[in-house]
Amino acid sequence: MDTRAIAAEILTKILIRQQSLNELLPYRDAQLSLQDEALVQALCYGVCRWQLKLNCLVQKLLDKPLKQKDTNIHALLLLGLYQLLYMRIPAHAAVSETVQACTTLGKPWARGLINAVLRRFQRDQEELQAELSASPEYQYSHPSWLLTRLKQAWPNSWEDICVANNTQAPMTLRVNQQKIRREDYLHLLANNGIDAHCCRWSSSGIQLSHASAVNKLPQFDQGVVSVQDEAAQIAASLMELESGLRVLDACAAPGGKTCHLLEQEPELAELVALEYDNQRLIKIKENLERLGLNATLVEGDATSPENWWDKQPFDRILLDAPCSAIGVIRRHPDIKLLRRNADIDKLASQQLAMLEVLWPLLKPGGLLLYATCSILPEENEQLIKQFIGNTVNARFRKINAQWGIAAEYGRYLLPTVMGNDGFYYAKITKDISL
Repeated sequence: MDTRAIAAEILTKILIRQQSLNELLPYRDAQLSLQDEALVQALCYGVCRWQLKLNCLVQKLLDKPLKQKDTNIHALLLLGLYQLLYMRIPAHAAVSETVQACTTLGKPWARGLINAVLRRFQRDQEELQAELSASPEYQYSHPSWLLTRLKQAWPNSWEDICVANNTQAPMTLRVNQQKIRREDYLHLLANNGIDAHCCRWSSSGIQLSHASAVNKLPQFDQGVVSVQDEAAQIAASLMELESGLRVLDACAAPGGKTCHLLEQEPELAELVALEYDNQRLIKIKENLERLGLNATLVEGDATSPENWWDKQPFDRILLDAPCSAIGVIRRHPDIKLLRRNADIDKLASQQLAMLEVLWPLLKPGGLLLYATCSILPEENEQLIKQFIGNTVNARFRKINAQWGIAAEYGRYLLPTVMGNDGFYYAKITKDISL
């Protein structure tokens, strides 16, 4: 199979904002070997991660832009440059295979163009890079609108955030401590030749030195361990769980936090996992079954509780709100291509509306934990401040922790190289006297 042509087809759909990497991978239109599938994935993730930088080079190397109908050829140019800059593939093979993909895509006329551009890059690489060194998009490979927002939000950390966003995320595990102690699972990993260490902030977390297929993880199928980033694992510890409580996990898919809540407190009266899409509910069910856990699965829209709520209030609500996902760009680098500046304010409006609609479902004295995998204040602390100011019985509760960075409202974790993802948490309690 022509892996470059397949990667170009996938990237074309992303470049014209049709679909995301999650929707397009693994590639289902052809029977790929495991090796070819891994190469396609590496090419697609790599190009998305560095597309802003690569595109600056393409603009320099082309005499005139390609037409939209030739976006797949533009994708091939990005693929060729990515291989030459970041992969260990021999340069002659990277060029020849990328040129050959033009024929596979039905555009043999572009062979000469691709070959000339890639050869010119090889010849003039140092000069081109020097000319582009002053371009922020080239230097940081982030869209200018996002760089502006990151600089405003994190004036002392934005460069470190960009560096972390451009790295590959580590593989982190959550140990089911109802079944095994974390230290004992570390020994199991070591006995299987897998190097790992304890996470710094999550008492259930283990980070692998190198990613591993889940079927290679000891007792994965028996529900002893799950894959979940350390930042996401912190949610369960913030929920102040006790036996006998009724808990709502709104926007619950794929179920990582749902399962962790049940692992943390197996004697809950009930945990309701809410998700609007049936296929996403199936994923939650699969995770629960593997771990031997039980929850009430409800298909419904968090913004329309009148269609699914049984009028029985909840002691705890976890709202892991749909967001821009700016804190997890390293896991989803296509976010840089798919998101737009205008999306942030729209998302913030939706998040506030979701908070306001779910608030009546919480018992007096209950706790709502608001969470996002965004690190932008507009989706987080500014929104919480507005909600607290507009809601008479809402009280902000400070998170006392050693991890992350305290804001006026809530607490952030910034993405770090070989560390946690970017996340935000805020606790809100319902005043019992009102």
